[in-house]
Parts: sequence; C-alpha cells; structure tokens
Amino acid sequence: MAYDRSSAPCCIATNPGICCTAQSSRSSSGPSLRSSAMYQQFNEQFAAATRQFADTAAQVNRLALDNAEAVFGLQIAAIEERVNATFAFFGEAAEARDPEAFKTLWPKGVQIARENVERAVSTGQEAFGRTLKANEAIAELAKSQIETTAKATQANVEKAAKAATKATAAPAK
Repeated sequence: MAYDRSSAPCCIATNPGICCTAQSSRSSSGPSLRSSAMYQQFNEQFAAATRQFADTAAQVNRLALDNAEAVFGLQIAAIEERVNATFAFFGEAAEARDPEAFKTLWPKGVQIARENVERAVSTGQEAFGRTLKANEAIAELAKSQIETTAKATQANVEKAAKAATKATAAPAK
C-alpha cells in the first residue's frame, strides 16, 4: 500500500484545522497579504520601541554608573583625609611622654574627632546632592521616553483612524 501525502496532515497537530502552513501550501487559511503587512508594521513598531527602550536603558545605566563612580570617589577622598588626620594625631600621641603633653593632646583629639564628624556629614550631604541630581536626570530621560512614545502612539492611532474612516467611506459610494 502506497503512502498518500495528500491526506497526511502537514504537522503533528491533532486538529487538521490548526495545522501549520509552513510545510505545505495546501491550506487556504494562510495569512492574507493585508494581515502580513499589518504584522510587519507591528513588528517594525515593536522593534523601534525596543531599540528606543534599549538606548534609554543604556543612558540610564551610564548616568547611574557615573554617579556611583563620583560618589565612591568622594567617599574615598573623605576617608583618606580622615585617616590621615587621625594617624597624624596618633603619631603625636605616641610621642607624648609626660602628663603635660597628654594635656595638650586632649583638645587636639577632640578637634580631630569634630573635624571627622563634620567631614563625614558634609561628604554625605554632597553624595546625597549628586545622587539627587542623577535621579533627576534619569527621571527626565524617562519623562522624555514616555512623551516620545505617547506622541508616536497618538500619530499611529490617528493614522489608523483615518485609514478606517477611508475604508468605511469607500464602499458607501
């Protein structure tokens, strides 16, 4: 008995109505030229939106990394200053041999501690300010992304509405 390919389904689908059309041109339910153009337009819009999102994400990442680098450098510089001042004080304390030298060290130690706290607070405030500016720049990028997408979507909706109006008006003639 010979194998009859005309009665065999084109794929392993159990329902011949949902059989794929990629392997066979027998199906008459394939996509029409109009629907494939619609899918192509959708794919192009989706690809453009994806590229725009990727570009924006790269810009956001750059801003975030630049901010992290600046804040990290600021913190390292502040720590270096505080460590140098503290070790200089410890060097003086190690050289003190009599009670009078220790009496003069007490105000210097308090001064070093006060300066370290002031530097820590000012560094924290500056880091916060830089982070705030970076977040504002990121928010501005997001806002411009949303505005651009909204404008493009509005234009596509208006174009589709005009095409639909034109399509419904044509048969009425």
